[in-house]
Amino acid sequence: MKVAEVAERSGRLLDEVGRAVVGKRDALELVLLGLLADGHVLIEDFPGLAKTLMARSFAQATGLGFGRIQFTPDLMPSDVTGSSIYNQRSADFEFRPGPIFTNLLLADEINRAPPKTQAALLEAMQEHQVTSEGLTRRLERPFLVLATQNPIEHEGTYPLPEAQLDRFLLRISVGYPSRDHELGILQQRRDRREDEVILDQVVDTAELRAMQQALEDVYVAESVGYYIVDVVRATRDAASVQVGASPRGTLAILKLARARAALDGRDFVVPDDVKAVAAPALAHRLSLRPELWVQQVRAEDVVAERLETVPTPPAEER
Repeated sequence: MKVAEVAERSGRLLDEVGRAVVGKRDALELVLLGLLADGHVLIEDFPGLAKTLMARSFAQATGLGFGRIQFTPDLMPSDVTGSSIYNQRSADFEFRPGPIFTNLLLADEINRAPPKTQAALLEAMQEHQVTSEGLTRRLERPFLVLATQNPIEHEGTYPLPEAQLDRFLLRISVGYPSRDHELGILQQRRDRREDEVILDQVVDTAELRAMQQALEDVYVAESVGYYIVDVVRATRDAASVQVGASPRGTLAILKLARARAALDGRDFVVPDDVKAVAAPALAHRLSLRPELWVQQVRAEDVVAERLETVPTPPAEER
């Protein structure tokens, strides 16, 4: 598949999902960048802002197999991965796959699960496989996790460990709709006369895989590569940062910048692509100094400061 075809199909995907998630084109683009880059997405925002709807809508529009896990404090690893059940007819145990055996998994309120259950998900996210009862089973590609968490409710939650946060390609927030967009939500609900929004399938699984593979043909000049590296390294030297982004963050920017270039119909990455994805790709990978919580310093602000200090290379075309 050519990059121009990726841009065309991506535009149709965003238009279709935008029928359900109104007025959040920027957030939808970031989620799509994660899907195209074959990475996992963490959506962190307040309740009622269409986080779950966003995941379900992308599943409908892409034709991916969809599974949902509502994380709770009593959720066991076997509830995620599956378990063996005794079959009286065959007089033997047979494995019943859990909801993780799908293409697009919605991990709703992921921070409510205990660490042992989060660890079961971690292997699947990184290795695309599940180990249960001594056997390792591969997950069908693509396997993508869209996880949600509520940033204001902490009772009965287990903060995600840094190792698991680092497995998410990017973290985004949705935000409240504007006044006009919120009115548009009301009008659309009134016009369709039902709650459910039925979306058309725009691409199938094979086409999505082809779109993902097409990103490998997006050119990254050496100067842009050095720019990505310098931005990430700058987070490690920031006075407000205790632990900066790892090389996994460098790779995340590369993947997302390629996806953004393809979304614009370009087969080469420009510095603006890097700037657009740097905060979603890096902010959740930074550990700020504890005393800064009083000043309400955000990791996104630190990344923005680093982007201002690192010299921007001239744009290069092939």
